Amino acid sequence: MSRKDKKNASNDKNRRKSHTKSTGFSPDRQQTSDQKLKKSLHFAIRKLFEQQPTAKLGYKEVGSLLNIEDNELRKLVYAVLCYESEDGFLTESPHGVFSLNSSVELIQGNIELTARGAGFVVIPGRTDDVYIAPQNTNQALHGDLVSIRLLPKRGDRQEGIVLDVLKREKTFFVGTLDLQGKFGFMVADNAKTGIDVFLPLEKLNGAKHGDKIMVKITSWPKSTAKPYGEVLEVLGRPGSNDAEMLSVLYANDIDPRFPDAVLAEAEQVGMALDPEEIKLRRDFRGITTFTIDPVDAKDFDDAISLDYLKNGNYEIGIHIADVSHYVTPKTAMDAEALKRGNSTYLVDRVVPMLPEQLSNLACSLRPHEDKYTFSAVFEITPEGKIEKEWFGKTVIYSDHRFSYEEAQEIIEGAEGPYKKEIHILDGIAKIHRNIRLKHGAMNIESEELRFLLDEDRKPIKVISKVSKDAHKLVEEFMLMANKHVALFIAKPHIPGMKPIPFVYRCHDEPDPGKIQVFKDFIDKFGYKFSYSDPREISKSMNKLFDEVRGTSEFNMIQSMAIRSMAKAVYDTQNIGHYGLAFEHYTHFTSPIRRYADLLVHRVLQEELTTKTHKYGATMSDMCKRISRTERKSVEAERESTKYFQCVFVKDHVGEYFDGTVSGVSEFGMFVRMNENFCEGMVTLQSIKDDRYSFDPKKHQIKGQRNGRTYNLGDSVKVRIFDVNTCKRQIDLELITKDVPS
Repeated sequence: MSRKDKKNASNDKNRRKSHTKSTGFSPDRQQTSDQKLKKSLHFAIRKLFEQQPTAKLGYKEVGSLLNIEDNELRKLVYAVLCYESEDGFLTESPHGVFSLNSSVELIQGNIELTARGAGFVVIPGRTDDVYIAPQNTNQALHGDLVSIRLLPKRGDRQEGIVLDVLKREKTFFVGTLDLQGKFGFMVADNAKTGIDVFLPLEKLNGAKHGDKIMVKITSWPKSTAKPYGEVLEVLGRPGSNDAEMLSVLYANDIDPRFPDAVLAEAEQVGMALDPEEIKLRRDFRGITTFTIDPVDAKDFDDAISLDYLKNGNYEIGIHIADVSHYVTPKTAMDAEALKRGNSTYLVDRVVPMLPEQLSNLACSLRPHEDKYTFSAVFEITPEGKIEKEWFGKTVIYSDHRFSYEEAQEIIEGAEGPYKKEIHILDGIAKIHRNIRLKHGAMNIESEELRFLLDEDRKPIKVISKVSKDAHKLVEEFMLMANKHVALFIAKPHIPGMKPIPFVYRCHDEPDPGKIQVFKDFIDKFGYKFSYSDPREISKSMNKLFDEVRGTSEFNMIQSMAIRSMAKAVYDTQNIGHYGLAFEHYTHFTSPIRRYADLLVHRVLQEELTTKTHKYGATMSDMCKRISRTERKSVEAERESTKYFQCVFVKDHVGEYFDGTVSGVSEFGMFVRMNENFCEGMVTLQSIKDDRYSFDPKKHQIKGQRNGRTYNLGDSVKVRIFDVNTCKRQIDLELITKDVPS
């Protein structure tokens, strides 16, 4: 490099901060031609150094390799090189020579994007996620497998930059068509899981302005901010239940339709049982057996039987639909079930893992029908002690189908069929529940929002349902079966035994940092929450739940506690289930709606018969897949609930409601209306009596002049002033003065 070049480079280096700011890559600015050019250089330079990892190049050499001869463009090249050096991708020597920063390790993981464009990459083996700023996501989309480079740590947060997208989670997205003359855009429904897509007019496939559409990405040049695509399907007009629910499903990579090959296989499954097959099974058809399920359920996975033994003990059977008898490996139905991973339950419909011929008919344990089952049978004393266990293929006949409400009425003293059996099972369930809680299981009382729909599937009432004894009865026996199947396969009592490839349901210990945030949050309410080691956290939380149960902040505190916990996943490496206080746990009891349980049935049958296990290393990949599909279903179910909340309150715009602050953030506060249980947001800008800001340390909203604060759990009055069903958004206005009568 000549002396003049060095001087120019030095001057450029001194000005580079202001220069990079003025021509930076901010995604919030309109893409000018210079910015597009710089972005193209950004990708080209990265690719150049990745292809020549040992190269040491000056800015002129880089310009030559990129066929850039113009002096002004070479200065732009130098600015980009400096930017990459500051971000840690490159290393700059004192002589203006740049090289790939080889000291930084490349890491792979799946990225999760927020609605504002930032990302978090989950790295196996790391307790903390890596933050990816919006300008560093490098065209990665929600769920993609990416390669990242860690940036120099600033403060407590580890940041990174996406170098490459290794595998797309999906290539089709849903949104609304926005026609703009000679071209169109698909505007994504969900900024977190989707992206706006450029659509040439010849790729619209008959779609009209405003239609809900499903789009496939066809290309994404490095020089463009948005990808190109084509319309695959017109879903309907915005605002209709069908169009909106299809959008929710496709946005989460859930197909509501089954391939023809899968339906053809399902049609071959008959309802009649084979007499020869029955002879190979243990027959429970003469023993009292019934199901307890939601009132609108059709896929009955489990039944419970009770028999009285001569020694005074009870024989209790947990009988599970034998899906593995009908769905075998290397079939179209099995491949599709693995692809789906689980059933998805939206407010107004179910997208099953298996075709209806199996999920609602052949496999479903319907009353007064003989059914194949896979059972866990226990001999239990009246005091609740398990004396013996047995696992195997069975055949049952369900004598009665209870709804949870019917079983609950009997538990509370009403007359009804099999009253004695219901009370015996309830008593044993309570014994085992108390034992779990004493061992540190979390005492979570799940709350479920349910919508009463009219014949047009429009919501006419919102109901908040809390688990009662009937729910807990069924739950406790399902937990018993799941735990003991896991123990049977793991065989912890046999030292040195080679582990059997298996699907464990794992729940890790809480992250200390998240628990400290929860503690700081609790301190503001004046409650005590202390612990000295992770094993005491659940007991401390249970004590806290007992103290706040019945108060207005109970649901909110319980929700915050759940958020501070790790997420349960499927894994072949057993680490136990913290929330249940079980060292061994699996999912055995719902094979109609979860592929994990179908795998568990197959492995259990192999262990009971041939002792030959076929899955091996493939089991780990299956666990990762079904953990991902489970998260997608949860997200779809939440979005479905938000949509129906919007539909329910849409006719109440302008009305006033009492509510409770359920969340606070830098944008505003979420308020749950007490009357209808629906949640909306009050933005900070909409509060007129002062200028408010979010205090992250105190986790509160505070006025700058009047000092008024809003905290989680506060009672407030709000008015609904806007509802957007397409965005699943309820906008609320905070009422700071008395409402005129």
